[in-house]
Amino acid sequence: MDKFWLKSYEAGVPAEIDWTQYRSLTHLLEDAFRKYANRDAFACMGKSMTFAELDRMSGAMAAWLQQKGLAPGARVAIMLPNVLQYPVAMAAILRAGYTIVNVNPLYTARELQHQLNDSGAEAIVVLENFAHTVADVLPNTKVKHVIVATMGDLLGVKGLLVNFVVRTVKKMVPAWSLPAAVPFKRMLAEGARLARKPVECGSDDVAFLQYTGGTTGVSKGAVLKHRNVIANILQNEAWFAPTLARIPAGATPQFVCALPLYHIYALTVCALLGIRLGGTNLLIPNPRDIGGFIKELKGRRMNIFPAVNTLYNGLLNHPDFASLDFSDLLVCPGGGMAVQKAVADKWLAVTGIPIVEGYGLSETSPVVAANRCDIKEFTGTIGYPLPSTELRILDDAGNDVPFGTPGEIAVRGPQVMSGYWQRPDETAKVMTADGFFKTGDIGVMNESGAVKIVDRKKDMILVSGFNVYPNEVEDVVASHPGVLEVACVGVPDEHSGEAVKLYVVKKDKGLTKDELLAYCKEQLTGYKRPKYVEFRDSLPKTNVGKILRRELRDEKQPA
Repeated sequence: MDKFWLKSYEAGVPAEIDWTQYRSLTHLLEDAFRKYANRDAFACMGKSMTFAELDRMSGAMAAWLQQKGLAPGARVAIMLPNVLQYPVAMAAILRAGYTIVNVNPLYTARELQHQLNDSGAEAIVVLENFAHTVADVLPNTKVKHVIVATMGDLLGVKGLLVNFVVRTVKKMVPAWSLPAAVPFKRMLAEGARLARKPVECGSDDVAFLQYTGGTTGVSKGAVLKHRNVIANILQNEAWFAPTLARIPAGATPQFVCALPLYHIYALTVCALLGIRLGGTNLLIPNPRDIGGFIKELKGRRMNIFPAVNTLYNGLLNHPDFASLDFSDLLVCPGGGMAVQKAVADKWLAVTGIPIVEGYGLSETSPVVAANRCDIKEFTGTIGYPLPSTELRILDDAGNDVPFGTPGEIAVRGPQVMSGYWQRPDETAKVMTADGFFKTGDIGVMNESGAVKIVDRKKDMILVSGFNVYPNEVEDVVASHPGVLEVACVGVPDEHSGEAVKLYVVKKDKGLTKDELLAYCKEQLTGYKRPKYVEFRDSLPKTNVGKILRRELRDEKQPA
């Protein structure tokens, strides 16, 4: 394939990367532990963790897991926000020879049970704030081992105060009962007395099951092998290299990690790239607390600041943000959802650094394309395919379309998943015979190779960078006894990019909007919940009775 876009690359960015320099992510991790032992790898709530400490703690946890008799390749779930226990658990599971299943801590019982059962997870690490959800579903899963962490576990003496505030003052820990659960600190102490069996994972072993929705609305696990994730770490490193070369020799690259690590974007572009570069990741457990987030940034160097449009916008609208020191800021990758020009322009004006918008998916580990890091202003495109990546724009018959013509974005490269976990039928729908992954997104490419997203082929709704699949929401709403018919669409929202709107035909004439929203709150995690409900006498349908979501989407929304 003619990669004509290579001539648009920034000087110093290679056409190809060599992912074979690492046998596995374990190899990459342990290489960093040796090289950067005394550097801080992660920092959170005023406490830092060196690479040597991460090595020691993850080794202990790996030994503890192995001693439980889990078979090689067993799935272990992580249900944690951005706290120091996350990188420990991530490194431990990989070093023990197992597969990580990332779980959103805010999942409802229904969502959690599906993901644990679909993945076949046999163990889970969960923060006590969310342990009640695990307790609700545990008997209906194959999970045999539960490790419960607390906010203060790895914060030293300060951790006692943190736990008191979280539990007693803020009352953030609902009652839970898991009689066989093991506290995180006890697990580490027990593991430290055990010998870890070194495991040599291969590049084709499964590192992550990264769950994502689909046109069916059923959450599926994208199978990301060690080589897929290694490739994307090295692709991102190559893309950022000319800019990161401006960090003084010997200085530690500083990452701001406010995006959740259970999301593939932060996992690869913050945690794993940071480890590869010997950088420090500042973990922000609750980025919604913008004031608290800004306090954490005060007095800290910042080099790499990945975020989504809503987070950039939230920071810009806080009066204290502009007073921060941006003198060391080098690159601000924007992804997860479309970056709005107004936000990008304001970010550039305040920080002096443009938002470098990129594009990716869970199925591609995640980054596929990005703008050059030396841009001077917002481009409105997702930039160029990364090194070792091929990108085509296809019509419905699978043929390439001319420049400037909309078509489906298809991607081939070492970062592309091998398929969906135990779903060959779903995999077949998205993979071409020659190995291209059909993204379901509609884009146009210009003569230089830059791509612009114009629409989504799927009915997917993008809320603050998170995928919401209408079928899943509709299934939940339709299960309410007062609902006859329902359609779910995305509508523009100034805060989250899009918001979920329901169109409902009542079965029970007494059904109210508040009753329906309360029902959704029990069944759906926050970003999936409807913001708007409109009751209708009927819904538009095709001649075979299929509800026309597009027709509802195209209606002018009331101001």
